[in-house]
Amino acid sequence: SIPADGIVLEGKSAVDESMLSGEPIPVDKGPEDTVIGGTINQEGMLRFEATRVGKETALAQIIRLVQEAQGSKAPVQALADRVAAVFVPAVIGIALMTFALWWIIGGEFVPAMIRLVAVLVIACPCALGLATPTAIMAGTGKGAEKGILFKNSQALETAAHLEVIVLDKTGTITQGKPAVTDLVLTDSFFKDEEELLRFAASAEKGSEHPLGKAIVREAGKRGMELWEPDEFKASGGLGVQAMVNGREFFVGKPGWFEQMGLSSETIKDPLSTLQEQGKTVMVVVSGKTPAGLIAVADTVKPESEEAIDRLHKQNLRVVMLTGDNIQTARAIASEVHIDDIFAEVRPDEKSSKIRELQKQGKKTGMVGDGINDAPALAQADVGMAIGTGTDVAIETADVILSGGSLMGITRAISLSRSTMKTIRQNLFWAFFYNIVLIPVAAGALHPFEFMPDFLRQLHPMLAALAMSMSSITVVSNSLRLYKSD
Repeated sequence: SIPADGIVLEGKSAVDESMLSGEPIPVDKGPEDTVIGGTINQEGMLRFEATRVGKETALAQIIRLVQEAQGSKAPVQALADRVAAVFVPAVIGIALMTFALWWIIGGEFVPAMIRLVAVLVIACPCALGLATPTAIMAGTGKGAEKGILFKNSQALETAAHLEVIVLDKTGTITQGKPAVTDLVLTDSFFKDEEELLRFAASAEKGSEHPLGKAIVREAGKRGMELWEPDEFKASGGLGVQAMVNGREFFVGKPGWFEQMGLSSETIKDPLSTLQEQGKTVMVVVSGKTPAGLIAVADTVKPESEEAIDRLHKQNLRVVMLTGDNIQTARAIASEVHIDDIFAEVRPDEKSSKIRELQKQGKKTGMVGDGINDAPALAQADVGMAIGTGTDVAIETADVILSGGSLMGITRAISLSRSTMKTIRQNLFWAFFYNIVLIPVAAGALHPFEFMPDFLRQLHPMLAALAMSMSSITVVSNSLRLYKSD
């Protein structure tokens, strides 16, 4: 068992992460990969640097989240609480009325007292009190087993009523590890593609954007020595500006340069060709001249298409949200069967897109993994963070999908719906039990001589047995959630 969270320094192995992700297939680990405390190293030797220990480990945080979720109250619990608040005084009143009525009718103290006690015993509100919390505990426990962490029971309940699921593209639908595929010279400024890449990577050296990191990563693969950029400035979701080796460079999206009036006829044809192939294209501008194009592509996760098909079968509208250009967005959307697209959306605009859907009266869930997804995750009725994402996204979200797979979304929706169905069944049984058996305990069947004597005059011991069976029925029904897929 791996003792703490950390980053692998040396060695290769296969690690069983089923306790975290719910997936039985071991995950290959090598240098620079992360390992989680509590997972099982199956074969090779790994030397790693511990980054989190004790209460800070992922396993400890999972345990804390599950405990907090199981201890929280779902909004549906409010109904049971309101009923329970008037239930006890109402039952006491019914019991006293029963005693008085049968003492007046029969004139005997003992039979009247037996009915009073039977009413009090059979009307114990245990089943009503257990209906919601037992289902919540079973649902959140099952979720943790499958790598789905609900932070509170309200998220579990709201997820059952979602109508729209909004998916961030990069890192959610796709692998989140874009790679450079094409280098195109559009001007004589650079002598060759290598120089284009070197200057662009130097400009992007301080960028946190996945596309910028992809350019820097490609330069690293080719063994290039990069310059330190001066006067670096990032324009959120559009590109970067930097002084590299004494020259001013802009590297960013085509739309950014159109806003700046720096579009050029020389880049239109190669730009369109690359975008039609589903690639994201960055324009490199020196001074005021577009000098080259860098195309980056991100592959779709293997399970994304199946997961999105399942979301459609769950009667959910699926929307893709991306800062990419519309051509790339359409190419990815077509591959995974998504019809609705919000493209070329800046990070600060993502939450407003969620708000637009909510104004249409739609319960909306948002799935993302990056810092720029955090406002949208907070705005959504239910925010779901991919467990492989940033700490900010995970902290903001209501649900954490620790496995990093989109299949976790379908499982979360299915589990939340099953849990709410179980709660409704439990509440129905608790109400039905009291509505039917309190009159029986009060002697409603006494006039019917064809009925068995034990029903005409219900003994308190039988009332206690019936009360216990009602609680057992509710708990057993909740425990069925552990057997769900």
